Amino acid sequence: MKSIKYGFNVLLISLILAFSSPIMAQEVNINSADAQTIADSLNGVGLKKAEAIIAWRTEYGDFKDLASVENVKGIGPKTLEKNKDNIQF
Repeated sequence: MKSIKYGFNVLLISLILAFSSPIMAQEVNINSADAQTIADSLNGVGLKKAEAIIAWRTEYGDFKDLASVENVKGIGPKTLEKNKDNIQF
């Protein structure tokens, strides 16, 4: 009985790990990506925030650094900290 329970737990953990990697954030160039790509690539950034990033970029030009991304409404230090390694310019 213990070996069945152990085997089930190993299988469950393997499945969780196998399907968790596609959900993880990916690198994205926020100066060229579309809103859906930005939303899919960054943690804590949904379609609305991604659209706000595009709107800011359209109005003011390309982002130069992380500090300039903070000018977008809804994007604050916590969001940038979570995604700083995934944002490209």
